[in-house]
Amino acid sequence: QLQLVESGGGLVQPGDSLRLSCVLSGAALEFYAVGWFRQVPGKEREGVACISSTDGRTEYSESTKGRFTISRDNAQNTVYLQMNSLNAEDTAVYYCAADTFMYGISPYGYDYWGQGTQVTVFS
Repeated sequence: QLQLVESGGGLVQPGDSLRLSCVLSGAALEFYAVGWFRQVPGKEREGVACISSTDGRTEYSESTKGRFTISRDNAQNTVYLQMNSLNAEDTAVYYCAADTFMYGISPYGYDYWGQGTQVTVFS
């Protein structure tokens, strides 16, 4: 079974940076597109960034582009989310998701999800 495990979350101050990791097991990462999503209580899960399985094409949400960078290391079966210039609005549980189709930053359609990692930006 395909599994995803996120890590790297924590408590930071505004302006700080964090690097999240998503490790895939049970399949080869090179065949999967991966997206990062986040959710806060009372709100729907929203897309943050995604990266394709073939040409490395990326997409970002309007609020994160220019600050966040998604990347992949197929040899390590790991996808990263480098988050810079964090602010309080970035506080959320961050999830990674994978699928053989490129669904973009919409959370609907992805078949495989991790359990999430908490990111808290405290001012």
